[in-house]
Amino acid sequence: MALAGEAKSKVITQFRIHKSDTGSPEVQVAVLSRRILELQEHFSTHAKDHHSRRGLLQMVARRRRLLDYLRSRSPERYKVLIQSLGIRR
Repeated sequence: MALAGEAKSKVITQFRIHKSDTGSPEVQVAVLSRRILELQEHFSTHAKDHHSRRGLLQMVARRRRLLDYLRSRSPERYKVLIQSLGIRR
């Protein structure tokens, strides 16, 4: 379940660092967070879809690794990102 092109470009423009940025950790985490939210909605109607649940767990793990990387490299950017996404409370 990939994001629609329009939704993905909107997320990228919101979290990019410079004009041609598509691969910074902030952008990657934001795109993964959006996909995770969409999959959570999917599971509200398809509770027994275990194959997609495995993909969800992989995305959550990938996002966790990216957040750990960002926290070790730049704690300020990490704090701004988690506050803007509402990941940690």
